Amino acid sequence: MLKLEARPQLSKFWSYGSPILALLITVLIGMALFAALGKDPVKGLLVFFYEPIKNGYAIGELMVKATPLLIIALGLAVCFRSNVWNIGAEGQFVIGAICSSFVAVTADKSTGPWIVPAIILAGILGGMAWAAIAAVLRDKFNANEILVTLMMVYIAILVLGYVVAGPLKDPAGFNFPQSRPFDVITQIPRLMKGSRVSIGLVIALLGVAALWVFLFRTRAGFAQQVGGLAPAASRYAGFSARRAVWIALLTSGAAAGLAGALEVAGPIGQLTPYLPVGYGFAAIIVAFVGRLHPVGMVFSAILMSMFYIGGELAQSRLGLPKSLTGVFQGLLLFTLLACDTLIAYRIRRKAAPRPMAQAVGTASLQASTPLTAQPVARVTEGAL
Repeated sequence: MLKLEARPQLSKFWSYGSPILALLITVLIGMALFAALGKDPVKGLLVFFYEPIKNGYAIGELMVKATPLLIIALGLAVCFRSNVWNIGAEGQFVIGAICSSFVAVTADKSTGPWIVPAIILAGILGGMAWAAIAAVLRDKFNANEILVTLMMVYIAILVLGYVVAGPLKDPAGFNFPQSRPFDVITQIPRLMKGSRVSIGLVIALLGVAALWVFLFRTRAGFAQQVGGLAPAASRYAGFSARRAVWIALLTSGAAAGLAGALEVAGPIGQLTPYLPVGYGFAAIIVAFVGRLHPVGMVFSAILMSMFYIGGELAQSRLGLPKSLTGVFQGLLLFTLLACDTLIAYRIRRKAAPRPMAQAVGTASLQASTPLTAQPVARVTEGAL
């Protein structure tokens, strides 16, 4: 039999090398998957890992996908380091987009550039409000935030369906459930002409720096991490567990809502029922592949956006289902979990226990053995 035995000391090298090893294993499994589907494995890998970076336009589209993933992952990292498990960032992303859309549709010819900050602020506040519901239930009723935040994703999607078919429905949209296209003045400013990359990328990178300072250079960030690693030590030091829950959930909700605002007022330009594409769930993988470190999440967000673009290209060029994106994301997560398990534990062979009947038979045989059959030394000792 095999068993897992905790290692006395973790390898510092493999703690950082594990995501790379997980990616290599994912690539090998992906090649086998392409071959099983009757496709050229090399061509399949090129679609996923070369096409998204082959020229400037492709890199720009890669950044468009990576921006919301990185922003949401930064907020989730605060939660996960605090041992608060917000699994519903997708719902906070959707609510943030809805709130920002209500502001965007009010724009007309007399509206000034101030509308853009208002749109962003509305998205942030919407995401925070949606996450605050989970915070109240966790704080006041000790409800499990995993279940609460996850179930609220489906409520948010239903709210989106109601809004695009009701209050924000475009009167001139031929009865399609979507808002009217937002005015040009409401669009998030772009970094360069001819590219869809917006200032959201700059905001994401500023968020990376801000999170690094918060986690590793402030007392509040230290309190969040101590509360996640050692709750008893956190209470002994006087850190508030309630405050940690509120900070974690509101921060992650604000980040997800910000991503929703940047998405709906940026590349999409209107609110549609097709807004939820799984960014909130994929950002969980981004956070863990990046080791919950701000810099590491930059690279994992780029990798995850390559999976998104690769899945779309595989559908159009190779005739494969778009769900292949989710397959690669899942493979990366599970291989990372497997590698992390082997970092913390090693596999040992354990002797199989003897059957009960054999054990009882051996004991009976020993009990019925005559004294003369025992060693002479023991007989002599007993006689003396």
